[in-house]
Amino acid sequence: MRAIETVNESIRPDRMSLSDLARKHAKGFLDPIGSWLNGLGIPPNTVTLLGLAGHIVSAYFLSRGQVQLGGLIILFMAPVDALDGTMARLRGDPSDWGAFVDSVVDRYSELFLFGGMLYFFYTQENWLGAALAYLTAAGSILVSYVRARAQALGFDVQVGILTRLERYLILVPALVLNQPVIGLGILAAGTQITALQRIFAMRRQAHAQ
Repeated sequence: MRAIETVNESIRPDRMSLSDLARKHAKGFLDPIGSWLNGLGIPPNTVTLLGLAGHIVSAYFLSRGQVQLGGLIILFMAPVDALDGTMARLRGDPSDWGAFVDSVVDRYSELFLFGGMLYFFYTQENWLGAALAYLTAAGSILVSYVRARAQALGFDVQVGILTRLERYLILVPALVLNQPVIGLGILAAGTQITALQRIFAMRRQAHAQ
């Protein structure tokens, strides 16, 4: 999540989102680790791909129905997933390519997870779980696509109830507590609502011009 390093320090505390607060307070924990990894000569994009590998491993266990183990792996990989941006900032060379790779890898990571759950529910003929996994995957992609498309047109629609951080704060506990259907139900609804919030935000800004 390389965007973790793009926090605007001038944001007023009363206007900070949960993601903003997490980015601000994570720096003290991540900076020493990022400095150590930089000292080893490890490129930030390598850490990005390591995070993807962890999600693929988690997706494998989820596809086998080992839900709690899959959730624990995601929980363990969370700091790794944020280190690439820290390393790039400490190097003083954050790049558009690095941010692009990180964003694309984030999408792949989520799709692997929800794909693993979709496969498991399908093999168990749990059609509700399969449908919710599909809707969550579609919603998570839409949330990111709407923002990216709006940014390409010069608008900022970084709003909504479920950014990637919030999605993981719902997903991981649901998996660890072995309640994947409940977690997916919340995510399926929340991601669609978030996509609509961004669409309407885009509409308001476009009409205001």
